Amino acid sequence: MPANNPACHPQISRRTAIEVGSVSLLGFGINHLDALRAKAAAPTKHKTAKSCIFIFLSGGMSQHETFDMKPEASSEVRGEFDPISTKIPGLQISEHLPMLAQRSHLWSVCRTLAHGTNDHSLGHHIMLTGRSGKPIGFNPSRPMSTDHPSIAAIAGGVIRARTNLPPAIVLPDKIMHRTGRVVPGQFAGTMGSNRDPWFIEASPFHVQSYGAFPDYAFDHQQRGGDDKRVFQTPHLKLSQGMTQGRMNNRISLLKELGKQRKVLDIAGEVESFDRYRSAAISLLNDEKVHYAMDVTNADDKTQERYGKNSFGWSLLMARRLVQTGVNLVQVNLGNNESWDTHGNIFPHLKDKLLPPTDRAVSALLDDLSESGQLKDTLIVMCSEFGRTPKLSQLSQFYALPGRDHWGAVQSVFLAGGGIKGGRVIGTTDSMGGFPIDLPQKPENFAATIYRALGLPQTTYWHDDVDRPHFIYEGTPIPGLS
Repeated sequence: MPANNPACHPQISRRTAIEVGSVSLLGFGINHLDALRAKAAAPTKHKTAKSCIFIFLSGGMSQHETFDMKPEASSEVRGEFDPISTKIPGLQISEHLPMLAQRSHLWSVCRTLAHGTNDHSLGHHIMLTGRSGKPIGFNPSRPMSTDHPSIAAIAGGVIRARTNLPPAIVLPDKIMHRTGRVVPGQFAGTMGSNRDPWFIEASPFHVQSYGAFPDYAFDHQQRGGDDKRVFQTPHLKLSQGMTQGRMNNRISLLKELGKQRKVLDIAGEVESFDRYRSAAISLLNDEKVHYAMDVTNADDKTQERYGKNSFGWSLLMARRLVQTGVNLVQVNLGNNESWDTHGNIFPHLKDKLLPPTDRAVSALLDDLSESGQLKDTLIVMCSEFGRTPKLSQLSQFYALPGRDHWGAVQSVFLAGGGIKGGRVIGTTDSMGGFPIDLPQKPENFAATIYRALGLPQTTYWHDDVDRPHFIYEGTPIPGLS
């Protein structure tokens, strides 16, 4: 492969990686913005800056209660919710998504995305990486270096940053199981941990409280317990005791390190090292970055439109980050299992999950549409899988029925980024259990994102032994543009 390929990365020895990685640029806790990020930031260029907001609903959103209702089916399949009409003739969705129904001309839905697992961990890995196959050494209990890289990691690895921020960001937290283990599929895997996406952790982990806290927080099994979490946006300021003098001393140290560039010259990292050193310093004083993250202090009208809760604040932050020039923002709406409705499915969706999602996604659509940015910003929303066609009752845990895991099909929401609104891709059977036409795979889902980001099909990244890895494993979902 030619060395000047726009998606081909400069190489760096393991020893150099250790030496450079041992130095924190400023000691402010933003160690993602260091010289090693340079290895992941090859200069892929766009004629037009394009972005993606990837909304992930951890736990498994039910297609029957949202975008693929079956009102003619038996009650054990149909469920309790009624469909409502949208602005598009013949397109109906859940009565508990009224705001999205009024904006159906802006979005489309693929009802036939399928893969082969009902397991949470593997399902997360599949949908967050866009790879159907289980990687070698996969461990459902923790991320592994042999995992496939996440879509966010790949985007961050092949796109050159346009701002002081990395090109790919995940918020408002890492996806964690209620036991505290970190769910695999969110990281860079075989790309190397230095290429992990940047996580803005604004939503503290809670063992048994889910959903859009504070107003929509709930516990699936109604076990009680206080949820006193506060949505805390990052404070990009000098840490306590870090006076201007001390900061200047650290900058002087960086200058001294700059004199030792021979090692970095050999590794081909000088330009990127300088860029990320400058980015780390200027990040502290970048008003646009502060504005993007300071969502809990936004004006009341804006917060009311998005919702004064973790879902609303998260999507408002994503919208502002895209506005500042970040290419991909993954937004986890609810910590792990928030959408895992094995029981009490109807009250939890009706009262806790669908209302804040409906409001926040609708506000996001409005903002991007009114600003003219929707055409260049793809919005996608999915889960690790869908839910079973038939309701079930786990009476030992839940008072009311629910639906179990179902990898055989799920509905995926798509808008913007060149996608035309009001379209339905694929049809499921009468029970909403399997695709009967136009089945789509996770690789096609990932390809849809990569295309929206302006990445050509020849885009690849290099691993530590100089092997190229092409990012496209499928073709974009057809019929959307």
